[in-house]
Amino acid sequence: MVATQVKPRGLTGHTVSRAPFWTIRRRDNLVGYLFVGPQLVGSALFVLLPLALVGWYSFQEWNVLAGTFEFAGADNYAKLFADQNLRGVLAATALFSVGLVALNLALALLLAILLNQRLRGTTVFRVLFFSPVLVSLVAWTVVWQFLLQADGGINGLLGVAGIDGPNWLRGEGTAMLSVIVVQVVKNVGLNMVLFLAALQGVPAQLYEAAQLDGARAWTRFARITVPLISPTILLTSIITVVGSLQVFAQIAVLTQGGPGTSTTVLVYYLYQQAFQFHHFGYGATLSVVLFVIVGVLTLVQWRLRRKWVFHES
Repeated sequence: MVATQVKPRGLTGHTVSRAPFWTIRRRDNLVGYLFVGPQLVGSALFVLLPLALVGWYSFQEWNVLAGTFEFAGADNYAKLFADQNLRGVLAATALFSVGLVALNLALALLLAILLNQRLRGTTVFRVLFFSPVLVSLVAWTVVWQFLLQADGGINGLLGVAGIDGPNWLRGEGTAMLSVIVVQVVKNVGLNMVLFLAALQGVPAQLYEAAQLDGARAWTRFARITVPLISPTILLTSIITVVGSLQVFAQIAVLTQGGPGTSTTVLVYYLYQQAFQFHHFGYGATLSVVLFVIVGVLTLVQWRLRRKWVFHES
């Protein structure tokens, strides 16, 4: 583009050149905006707008069967404190999340350490442990539903050994454990792969130097491995915590929240209130509570990273 020459006001005989509007920098910025534009529009339509609507619906009393939609103010939030079932639901949610996160991360790290060894057949085991991640969640859960029944495959194997197995999905003490184990086996492969990639990035020279200094295996793991893979531990913990608070399909297929309300986690309770009892306003209020819990836990983990994550200051 050719620069134009114009005469400034109040001057004669002198001209100045004016830079073109479409400079290289502006063209690059426009290209960047065009690339991120669809993502921004999608986030606004499918993330920000639904969040705003959920917040608005939480102040309404919406009954689809009766065809009513009335402003309720803070009544739905007051109902939270009067709900006798909510305390048990939050306790079940906390139990599920703590059990899932602890078992998933510990097992994933253990498998990653074992598969990081230079042994034959490790590739086969990597595929074996990761393959459940690729299986449909509903199909996976339905198969485990048959296996965990009183006359299912698990009790069949126990019967061969002379053990009378319980009805895993209907026992007060076994239902939650069964749901946790099913979810852990389903998703442990993803965290295992992330840990394995992190372990392979630890310099071998550090282990050799520590071994020459007489450091034992546990000391090398605690002083070298854990600090160097701590960013991956942070990532996997955030992913696993958020995922544990959003579990629904496993509860709906395996236990339907039972026996009693022992496996009724917050997401399933939200579903019951909104789509079974048709209290959409109260269901939206529970959604806001879930959003706040997820946000607070994620923020806490993110703020604590400076105290234990390597390379963070």
